[in-house]
Order: sequence, then C-alpha cells, then structure tokens
Amino acid sequence: QVQLVESGGGLVQPGGSLRLSCAASGSIFSINTMGWYRQAPGKQRELVATITSFGVTNYADSVKGRFTISRDNAKITVYLQMNSLKPEDTAVYYCNLRMSGNRNYWGQGTQVTVSS
Repeated sequence: QVQLVESGGGLVQPGGSLRLSCAASGSIFSINTMGWYRQAPGKQRELVATITSFGVTNYADSVKGRFTISRDNAKITVYLQMNSLKPEDTAVYYCNLRMSGNRNYWGQGTQVTVSS
C-alpha cells in the first residue's frame, strides 16, 4: 500500500510564490519517478513537472523558469517551488508516484488559487 500526502496549497496573488510538498509512504521501490500534475476546471489533467530518483527533471513548457521540482530521497518527499505565479496556474495540483510494473499512485490533490 502506498500513500501520498500533499500540503502547501492555498490562495496567492499573481506574482507570488507557493511551495507544495508531497510525502510518500508504504512499499516504495528505491527507483521511481515522482511528480506533479494539475487539473483546472473543465480541463484535462496535465503534467507540471517530474523528477526521477536519480534527479532527472522534466517540466511543462508553461512552467519552465518559474517552477522548480526537487526531492529528498531519504524522506521520499517531492517538492514544487512555484514562483511568479499566474492566474492560469490556478488548479488542483496532484502528486504522482510511478514505479516499475505499471505501479502508479496519486495524492488527493491540493488547491492552488492565483487571484488578486
């Protein structure tokens, strides 16, 4: 059983910053990919950023230069530092953990609202 617990969402003004965290627990392989996806109202869930257990990162073009993903392998925790937030970043942000054997897990989601 794998659990992902997210924290750090909230309301922020345009241009502001937020930091999301996601802690994983359970039967987790040392080699894995953790990441963040988001879903805005009326839209499909989309990739924000991912990071492998080796530290290789991947970002959506829309967040490059503004968001930074990082992880602490000892704590099995992934972070998303979001700077220069825009209203279009408003969405529910979901933590994701992928392992071999098509093991794919999601957190419950955390709301990020960017508004003045």
